[in-house]
Amino acid sequence: MQKADDIDSALRAVTDAGAQAIITMDDPLIQSQRARIVAFALKQRLPVMGEFRPMTETGGVMSYGPNQIEMWKHAAIFVDKILNGTSPADLPVEQPTKFELVINLKAAKVLGLIMPHTLIVAADEVIE
Repeated sequence: MQKADDIDSALRAVTDAGAQAIITMDDPLIQSQRARIVAFALKQRLPVMGEFRPMTETGGVMSYGPNQIEMWKHAAIFVDKILNGTSPADLPVEQPTKFELVINLKAAKVLGLIMPHTLIVAADEVIE
């Protein structure tokens, strides 16, 4: 997908295929259209799970992925090192170390979903 209009055809394909849920991965287009995706999914009675917190804050049922704020803070450390003369080739390749599970109970309730108690207590944040 390269433009916002591609979202509509992708969502139609999802429902035509009989999907029971929508799972999104991080992508600038997906992030910019998350309200549109969630609104469509709610009309179709499909839960949405995203990779990052903003999808859940917008009305998705849950998200699990790296904490974006922590990743940005860590990126700033690398930028500082490069601006102070460290060669990018000398910096290690790193992966995120802090992940978060966010559950939107309000969205789950709208869809008639019951979230297991064990999942709720494991969440880093619960939106009620």
